[in-house]
Amino acid sequence: MTTLKVTDGRVLRPDHTVERADVLVDRTGGEILAVEPEGEGRASADDTLDAEGGLVIPGLVNAHTHVAMTLLRGYADDEPLDVWLQENIWPVEAELTAEDVRAGTRLGMLEMIRSGTTAFADMYFFMPEVVAAVEESGMRALLGYGSITVGNDDEAAHQEMRDGLDFAEGYDGAADGRISTAFMPHSLTTVGAAYLREYVPEAREAGVPVHFHANETEGEVEPLVDEHGERPLEYADDVGLLDGTDFLAHGVHTDRDEHELLAERGTAVVHCPASNMKLASGIAPVQAMRDRGVTVGLGTDGAASNNDLSLFDEMRDAAMVGKLAADDAGAVNADTVVEMATQGSADALGMASGRIEAGANADLAVLDLDRPHLTPAHGLVSHLAYAASGSDVRHTVCDGRVLMRDREVQTLDEQAVLADAREHATALVDRAES
Repeated sequence: MTTLKVTDGRVLRPDHTVERADVLVDRTGGEILAVEPEGEGRASADDTLDAEGGLVIPGLVNAHTHVAMTLLRGYADDEPLDVWLQENIWPVEAELTAEDVRAGTRLGMLEMIRSGTTAFADMYFFMPEVVAAVEESGMRALLGYGSITVGNDDEAAHQEMRDGLDFAEGYDGAADGRISTAFMPHSLTTVGAAYLREYVPEAREAGVPVHFHANETEGEVEPLVDEHGERPLEYADDVGLLDGTDFLAHGVHTDRDEHELLAERGTAVVHCPASNMKLASGIAPVQAMRDRGVTVGLGTDGAASNNDLSLFDEMRDAAMVGKLAADDAGAVNADTVVEMATQGSADALGMASGRIEAGANADLAVLDLDRPHLTPAHGLVSHLAYAASGSDVRHTVCDGRVLMRDREVQTLDEQAVLADAREHATALVDRAES
């Protein structure tokens, strides 16, 4: 066993208290061995990271995104969801190559490592390329192929669903266990009921969790009610989609009965406030869901609808719009959004991350506190929610491996990643518009 010690900083504990302590990590096994408060005997380590003047936090967990959409950042802004997808995004995505996806994924992971995110859930295409990029970067990920049946003939629709299952079964445990997988039918409106009824039981038999988009816009809710005579999540439950290992994205237009159903089934929801605001999809009733016992995580969605992958920005957005939705300044408070970005997201993805304690995954980040916008430090949890930014991150560690040390990314060649992404983004758009 080789060890790493994060020394001389303040540490955010699972109950959100802060104490001066060192964090001892097993680099071989990728887990936290101990949190050693000041004044206690301190074990030596093979390597150290200096956290003096900083706050050690759990690595942030981006629980819903489409990472390779970094190539479309700023490409089609200021459109409602249906127009944005059908007239702008889908035509460009039809021109994607495997090499494009790898370039965009590496760019997104570079951005996330720099802003203290150590794990993410990704639904996209050419997923073996995403696997390769995750392996290279050192991050942790839950991955799935986004299966779509609408617009396909029956043979192609079945192949879409089979491709999703085959990927989930074939790649679980890749990258030395840092990759887990899920079956990811894209959404309740883009995958037909017959295909869900056929393939979701296969995912259950294989022990594969399910992730999908649901209740993102009012325009998605009404057709399902008209066709099936029930609310979207009641329909999802009928086709077997709601389970204790499952998680859905958005949940913007959900009602009390759906919240109670989610809580009863143990299905988590990933809140994506920036994307929901930018596309004018609405404001998810996060406080109402949490009050009924629903696990709520936090995600950025893709960079084409956000336009960045920083969970610090997402925490602030979640807190602000959560207060508006509840008409209560105390709703979705600082403790809540920090929990959503760490333990909540990790729980949604089934990861032993999101907390700094012995036995947890050794996924963490160190923020510099000696910054004008973080001074004075009346409340560090408040600062995380309302004032901190990704640029404050000094070190990032995942699975016991240092991914960024003193703001220098160790696992990716930053300039090469940027150049490659620019080249692929330009060529992709040129193909789509020619």
